[in-house]
Amino acid sequence: MNGETLHITNGGSLTNYLKELDISGNIITWQEMLCEGPTTRKINTDEFLKKRKAFLNNFYQVEINESEFKDEVGILDSAKDYKEIVLWFEYDLFCHINLLAVIKLLQDKNLDLPIYLVCSGRIKGETQLKGLPELSPEQLYKHYQDKIKLTDDDVELAVTLWQIYCGKDHNLFKPYLTKKSSFKYLNNCLIAHLRRFPNLKSGLSVLEKNILTIIKEKSIKSKNQLIGYVLNYQGYYGFGDMQIERLIDLLSIFYIVEENKISLNRKGHVALIGNHNFSYEINNNLTFGGVNRLDYSYNNKTNNLIKTQLNVN
Repeated sequence: MNGETLHITNGGSLTNYLKELDISGNIITWQEMLCEGPTTRKINTDEFLKKRKAFLNNFYQVEINESEFKDEVGILDSAKDYKEIVLWFEYDLFCHINLLAVIKLLQDKNLDLPIYLVCSGRIKGETQLKGLPELSPEQLYKHYQDKIKLTDDDVELAVTLWQIYCGKDHNLFKPYLTKKSSFKYLNNCLIAHLRRFPNLKSGLSVLEKNILTIIKEKSIKSKNQLIGYVLNYQGYYGFGDMQIERLIDLLSIFYIVEENKISLNRKGHVALIGNHNFSYEINNNLTFGGVNRLDYSYNNKTNNLIKTQLNVN
């Protein structure tokens, strides 16, 4: 393997794309969605796998292929035999939390190898942010050619942020909201993460409010159409169908489903005004790394998380 490149991609679609384009080297596919559910600082452990299996099964009825996960991570045991590692991750929060975890995992392996990042997002001449599988072959090759070599400071930053994410105080992200690094979209993702907590006044996250706004302003005829709108207008989150559908279902107290029509009910209009806190009625009790989202509220004026009054120690 000496002289070969080890690629770590953000999913199966990109892995297949790279294989079609005959990008040289071996590929590991990172299948997790660590932006939701409990995590541990050490990743290649039974505790980590146990927590992830329980979460994905309870919230999404998804079974982790344990042997496949161990086989993929096990490839890193021989990563020292490669000449370099290239990480293929996108601009969104979904990818960036996974990216932090992968860099932490690589650091735990004590690898003395150059690590590069290929990250898509804004494309010249395009209005929408683009994922890597959405790029043309020419655009993808150009991204690969322009890959960014991560510095020791970049690696240290990623590891620090992963440790904060796994910890109990996500206000520790605040000093990093404007920090410069090789991670072009990291600041946007950290802000997006804090805005996932219930708003101090309305109890809605930014994405939950966005879903209700879409129902109010668009002519929504079906749940599938609503999912499509939310997927296209979710900004820096990068969530998949499964995550969006769960959010829409949790918000069902705010809308009415009729034949060929979904519209806000009275409570939905009140929620958008923002004078009443609905966080516990929605009961979106996800854990983000080491913190349950219902334990904190987000103050949009200060970009600060405030301990929820009912849970103040």
